[in-house]
Amino acid sequence: MNALRKAGKTHRSDEGLAKACTETVHAVIVADCLELLKSLPDSSVQLIVCDPPYNILMADWDRHADYLSWARLWLDEAHRVLSDTGNFVIFGGLQYQGEAGSGDLLSIIHEVRQRQLFNLVNLIIWNYPNGMSAHRFFANRHEEIIWLTKSKQYFFDLDAVREPFDEATKRAYMKDKRLRPESVEKGRNPTNVWQIPRLNGNSKERVGHPTQKPMAIINRLMKALSYEGSVVLDFFAGSAVTTRVAMELGRHSVSADLSPDILTYFAKHMENRREPDLLGSRIPHRLLDQRALNAHPVFGPESALARAIATAAE
Repeated sequence: MNALRKAGKTHRSDEGLAKACTETVHAVIVADCLELLKSLPDSSVQLIVCDPPYNILMADWDRHADYLSWARLWLDEAHRVLSDTGNFVIFGGLQYQGEAGSGDLLSIIHEVRQRQLFNLVNLIIWNYPNGMSAHRFFANRHEEIIWLTKSKQYFFDLDAVREPFDEATKRAYMKDKRLRPESVEKGRNPTNVWQIPRLNGNSKERVGHPTQKPMAIINRLMKALSYEGSVVLDFFAGSAVTTRVAMELGRHSVSADLSPDILTYFAKHMENRREPDLLGSRIPHRLLDQRALNAHPVFGPESALARAIATAAE
């Protein structure tokens, strides 16, 4: 049972968006993460998915402390826009490089824990079989994902991501009188170690982004940590795969990246969607064009996106 249901509470937007969502609305834009976040209202987002830049040198990052100062800004804004039952997942690696102007996930975790900004629910290990070779250390075959929440009353739908037991295991469990048959039928908890291959060069999902995440990972996160009609945000969107998955799962989404390439990548996603959907979309979606976004704030009480979402919920 998830923490939200156990507490007998519902997300404040359940009465509007999630209860009668007949259409989802999406925005894919070129924008600085801080400018985007500052345009969003308080407690407006159910799930934030992001893969921040690590181990790169920027003009304004002369020291590791500069990277952390920048990270504090978007962590604070993410905390503000996240709903009380919302979830925040960050991709990264724990290996600290120690170079000027660089950072890693370990830096982010330390910052979060030191300031008690979020609750750390899980460290998820994404294990993949393929990767770079190494000679001076063990070859890396995993990436970490931290799952943070704003409060202890977070939304979590375990049943949406359970893995089925094989038939032999199911038969054995059915004989165990201590277990309820309906629990066995639901399947098992997928644990916090996820064995999902990285995208190879020939994958139909590929849109050209060098570090594109598989849809299967975003799919599992989105199913477990958000619900139909809720808003999903990715402010380091890269390939825009978050919006692609949100379209399939009936969530509203905002994806932004500083690079204009995000628009090219997203166009490729839309070309790929002409083939049979990999996840099975059930709710129609609408993409706000750049003209509508230029005429209004990206998201706010009177924005094009907010009004479109409100209309979809009517």
